[in-house]
Amino acid sequence: MTAISRVPDVVFKTRVRDESVTPNPFRWQDRTTQEIFAGKRIVLFALPGAFTPTCSSTHLPRYEELYDQFKAQGIDQIICLSVNDAFVMFQWGKQVGANNVFLLPDGSGEFTRKMGMLVDKSNIGFGMRSWRYAMVVNDCNIEKIFAEAGYEDNCAIDPFEVSDADTVLAYLKGVERSQEVAPRMSFIG
Repeated sequence: MTAISRVPDVVFKTRVRDESVTPNPFRWQDRTTQEIFAGKRIVLFALPGAFTPTCSSTHLPRYEELYDQFKAQGIDQIICLSVNDAFVMFQWGKQVGANNVFLLPDGSGEFTRKMGMLVDKSNIGFGMRSWRYAMVVNDCNIEKIFAEAGYEDNCAIDPFEVSDADTVLAYLKGVERSQEVAPRMSFIG
């Protein structure tokens, strides 16, 4: 993992709804790092994959649940990033009911690689994916990063301790989150 102070400059390949396109009303739209992060205070959390157990049952849903509390702390947007393509992220968002959190596909893993968070998960058949982390970004500058411990290729576990919504929200409120609960680990995503 490399420590960086600004989000890397990349072009994300996204899909946006466009009613002029038929029969499938979506078109490709490139979105740059500047378009997404400049002039805004954003919480981004990254996870190993859409449709995976911890990501689908806990990680994304809790950010969705606490959305209004994040907004009350001055957060302009919450972004969930995964090394998945736009089609997968769209279908996953529909399935889990992501209405407030923006699902950002990093299909080629370029942003994740430049963040120093790209790991090999071939041991579970995933290939290259994102290590689990969250960060607060203020006008493209990384204000605070919450990277899970144990960063390594082909890690047998998937730590989920500090990138969760409650920990990030506690930071924004200026409160240290109690670690009274037992550590949470999952073995796949």
